[in-house]
Amino acid sequence: MADWIYAIILGLIEGLTEFIPVSSTGHLLLSKDALGLTAPSWDTFIVMIQLGAILAVVALYFGRLWRVLVTLNQAASRRFVISVILGSIPGIVAGLALHNIIKTVFFESVSLICISLIIGGVVLLFLERLAPQPRLHDAMKFPLLTSLGIGVFQCLALVPGVSRSGATILGARLLRTDSRSAAEYSFFLAIPIMFGAFVLDAWENRKSIDMDQAGLIAIGFVVSFIIGAIVVRSMLDFVQKRGLAPFGWWRIAVGAAGLVALKAGLL
Repeated sequence: MADWIYAIILGLIEGLTEFIPVSSTGHLLLSKDALGLTAPSWDTFIVMIQLGAILAVVALYFGRLWRVLVTLNQAASRRFVISVILGSIPGIVAGLALHNIIKTVFFESVSLICISLIIGGVVLLFLERLAPQPRLHDAMKFPLLTSLGIGVFQCLALVPGVSRSGATILGARLLRTDSRSAAEYSFFLAIPIMFGAFVLDAWENRKSIDMDQAGLIAIGFVVSFIIGAIVVRSMLDFVQKRGLAPFGWWRIAVGAAGLVALKAGLL
């Protein structure tokens, strides 16, 4: 197949999985290997198209985010901004410290990705049964220590297959938020983290990205934006009604299938 078709496929996968707790990076890396895309440039592609899905959040929440920006003279708006900054700091620090290991070691281990998917799925299933009774219901009013704690959980997502949204939702639920506000805060926390990852990879690969690769990135970016916007619109209601268990079973199924494919020499 032509590279632009691969770019559309990976963009679809990114948009579908970025905001649900199944690990978009894990799915993208497994899909990349299954499609035989072995060039290092595809790893850069995977990181950079994630910003497309993140911008879908910015677009859908633009009104609310704009109101925060224009009312920073108010305590509630400043508190929300500080909350997101605090939640982002652990992931930014850990991501910068481990960036090379993540790209050169973690990204290359299919077995690690599959095992992480399975373990994360089991944890989500247990969470549905054992999570404490929620006492926080507004993602824009989380206590600052709660935001920082969620940010610490987000660091787990540096391992491909763990899931950034899964780690943050898990952390938020254990810190006694409800499922809807946990998912919504995960959306907000994605904006600085994924924008930072995009800028870092763009800078590191600025000399190696040619016009052809830039075009592929643009295709994946647009597709992930469109699909991500659709998923975000339905994600909150789905989590509120169905919980996290369906995602847990999906993770286990994909991880197990990946291990079988790896054993059979297909990955």
